[in-house]
Amino acid sequence: RVQVAESGGGSVQAGESLTLSCVGSGYTFKTYCLGWFRRAPGQRFEERKVVASIYTDFTDAGSRFYYSDSAKGRFTISHDHAKKILTLQRNLLKPEDTGDYYCAAGAGTRCDPPQERFMDRWGQGTLVNISS
Repeated sequence: RVQVAESGGGSVQAGESLTLSCVGSGYTFKTYCLGWFRRAPGQRFEERKVVASIYTDFTDAGSRFYYSDSAKGRFTISHDHAKKILTLQRNLLKPEDTGDYYCAAGAGTRCDPPQERFMDRWGQGTLVNISS
C-alpha cells in the first residue's frame, strides 16, 4: 500500500525560502503522479489546489514536471528515485503561499496538472506560514 508523509513546515518571512519533503513507500506500479497541494487558511481539505507535480517512472529521463502559475520561477519539485523522497524547494515566498501543504500519489494518472480525485494516497499535511 502506498503511503506518503510530509515534513519541513514552519514560519518564515516573505522573501525567504523553505523546503518541504515527503517520504513515500509501498510503490508497486511502474509510473506515478506525485504532487504537492496547498490548502489555504480557512479552506477545507477538498478545496486544496495543486502547486507542483512530477509524473515519473522513477528515472530522470522518464519524469515530467508541472507547476502552477504562482509556483513557476520560485518553486522546484524533485524526486529522489532511490529513497522515494519528494521535495518542494520554495524560494521567494509570499504571504499568499501560506497554508497546509500535502503531498499525494496516484498510480499512472494525469499529472499536468493532476486530478485530485485520482490522487488516492495523501499525507497528513505540514503547515507553512509566511508573514509580511
